Amino acid sequence: MVGAVVVWLYAFALLEFRLYLAVFPLPEGEIAEHSRAEFTYHVYLLFFLILFYPVIRSGFMPVPFMRLFYQALGARLGANTYSSGLLLDPLFIRMGSNCIVGQYALMVPHVIEGRRLAHYPITTGDNVTIGAGATVLSGVTIGDGAIVSTGAVVTKGTVIGVGEVWGGVPAKRLGVARE
Repeated sequence: MVGAVVVWLYAFALLEFRLYLAVFPLPEGEIAEHSRAEFTYHVYLLFFLILFYPVIRSGFMPVPFMRLFYQALGARLGANTYSSGLLLDPLFIRMGSNCIVGQYALMVPHVIEGRRLAHYPITTGDNVTIGAGATVLSGVTIGDGAIVSTGAVVTKGTVIGVGEVWGGVPAKRLGVARE
């Protein structure tokens, strides 16, 4: 009975969350201080931190169900794409088919620097691997077949080419993936 109530609560919360974002869409790019977009972001953040972040962070839900959960939150995940990591602000994450995000990897499409707040999407092509514990920051584009190694930190706005292997802190090009 408790499980059914929790599932119903989250289904209702996801519906309310999506309706809120349909009426008050969260903009891509810079968000001006004291603007309506900033207010929208704060309400979005409350939803996310109180209801959804605990589920994402818990590791309790099996990876195939997390895929569905991320999609319900707005992530665009291609066929056969799964994440064992954390996709923050899923609305701004677009991944191609046959991608994998390793355990405890972190994808962060928002920028908070001092008083500056912005969202820049993270986009991957098909057949991309993001290693365990890697961090991918806002505005990153990753080409088809690329690999981000375990523990790497891909800085804002980086463009990773097709088939490239990146690693390190900060991440840099290490070579080309072998087929």
